Amino acid sequence: MSVEPVSSSLLVLQQVLDSMPPVRAMQLRLESYTDGQLQLTAPLAVNVNDKGNAFGGSLASAMTLSGWALVTLRLRLAGFEAEVYVADSQLRYRAPVYGDLHAQAQIDPDSDWDTFLSTFKQRGKARIGVVAVQPGTDGKPAAELSGRFVAFAKG
Repeated sequence: MSVEPVSSSLLVLQQVLDSMPPVRAMQLRLESYTDGQLQLTAPLAVNVNDKGNAFGGSLASAMTLSGWALVTLRLRLAGFEAEVYVADSQLRYRAPVYGDLHAQAQIDPDSDWDTFLSTFKQRGKARIGVVAVQPGTDGKPAAELSGRFVAFAKG
């Protein structure tokens, strides 16, 4: 069980994202992980709908993948190799997005990393709540995702 620095882990996760053709087509990029928040971006030009704003499916995918990357990253940083899946999610679209996508994920306020990681270590599986947003105007989110992600130990 080796622990990687954040930058190395983000590069590995970017390679995983790039290996999936639909995700590669969206041109998603993991931007940063700071203060418990993971941010990814994608250009509007390849995620645009017929109205000239961000395609709802792209917003959903970006927010879901930001949650997946957050959970996978935290497991890697703790020295665990795991398969991470979204178990369920709820989306709310609040306003159209006329610029690039900027999904930001963090754990749900009712969740706790220590409990999640301890459960994973003990049982080889665990679940955690994640919230992700696409920022909008005036500090209000344009879209929000609330979901549960599950992790299973590899091998």
